[in-house]
Amino acid sequence: MTRAQNSSKIEPMSYIERVLEPVLRRAIGRNKSVLLLGPRQTGKTTLLDRLPHDLSLSLVRADVRQRFEKNVSLLQAEVETLRERLGRRPLVLLDEIQKIPAIMDVIQDLIDRHQGNFVLTGSSARKMRRAPQTNLLPGRVVSLRLDPLTLPELPKRHLRERLAYGDLPGIVTVQAESDRQQDLESYVTTYLEEEIRMEALVRNMGTFGRFLELAASESGQIVNLRKLSQEIGVAHTTIADYYQILEDCLVVERVEPYTQSRTRKKLTKSQKYLFFDLGVRRVAAHEGALLPQSVFGHLFEQMIGLDLIRLARLAVEHPIIRFWRDPDGPEVDWVIEFPDRLIPIEAKWTSAPALQDAKHLNVFLKEYPKARKGFVVCQTPRPFKLSPAIEAIPWQDIPNLLTRKI
Repeated sequence: MTRAQNSSKIEPMSYIERVLEPVLRRAIGRNKSVLLLGPRQTGKTTLLDRLPHDLSLSLVRADVRQRFEKNVSLLQAEVETLRERLGRRPLVLLDEIQKIPAIMDVIQDLIDRHQGNFVLTGSSARKMRRAPQTNLLPGRVVSLRLDPLTLPELPKRHLRERLAYGDLPGIVTVQAESDRQQDLESYVTTYLEEEIRMEALVRNMGTFGRFLELAASESGQIVNLRKLSQEIGVAHTTIADYYQILEDCLVVERVEPYTQSRTRKKLTKSQKYLFFDLGVRRVAAHEGALLPQSVFGHLFEQMIGLDLIRLARLAVEHPIIRFWRDPDGPEVDWVIEFPDRLIPIEAKWTSAPALQDAKHLNVFLKEYPKARKGFVVCQTPRPFKLSPAIEAIPWQDIPNLLTRKI
């Protein structure tokens, strides 16, 4: 029955086309195997289900996982038999590969002998790296990353919804706010507070839980390991290890500062961490859905940073996203670093920015000849110039910053 035939029936939103899908299909079409990493619930399994394939195995399922844990060579026998039956290399999908790191050696052998092509997904690089001599298939796979929805993929909705509920496909496509909240709470409880804690390998789970809450609250701030260690009551080296766990499990994005300068000797060298999704961040920080007006500016800055990071992964030039800060005063929220140019960006929670909002951009432009133009990303409906070298643009126009020469 169509929507027109029954307009009173509420239907779920259809599948959201992912920008990464044609990239993935092109790699498969070139007879390449693919390692697709991404946080939980970003749509990896859904994306795999859309691919024509010959064999699909999910290591999340206990029966499948236990079968291969007992004997990883079973995969070799099954794929070789499938190749013989088909008369060509089969395409094999293997979901959550980090569950059995040892199976990677079998996959390498099958790839090297042209017995099969693979699309492997994972939501934690930590388990693979931690296992002794884990084979990450260097040079044998195309490595891709699936993030929460990027700007070109997002359906139109109120900006404050993005700040409160984030961009996970399974949350964006839910109609009722109460259901979104429930699903986010379930995500944090079942994944962050259980599976991520197990990665911590600590006896005091309460300590790690407290760290997780503070890390979410401090998302987007320059990290002060000693301050956090004092608040939680553990060594600052332990806090650094906890952040590494979150990074390896793809829960946070580490952003390094831009530190090159001929004249400034005190540029900040400490990094920032951004939670990979603002909805997950809010729930992990135990914040309610009704956010106070005072936090929107900081959340908007984080949203712009996440948009830049996600789009940079998809850009042809693969620029690096950084920030810039001089403790003596000037700072720039985000810097897009290309090999031949820099683009400084200020994020402002306003629809009518003034030249005063761009004063630190002017400092940056004078300091770095490779930076020819700066941008204030805000809520203006249309771009306009604040000065000959500084332009205010709508936040929806961010993709243009990574695709055209500036």
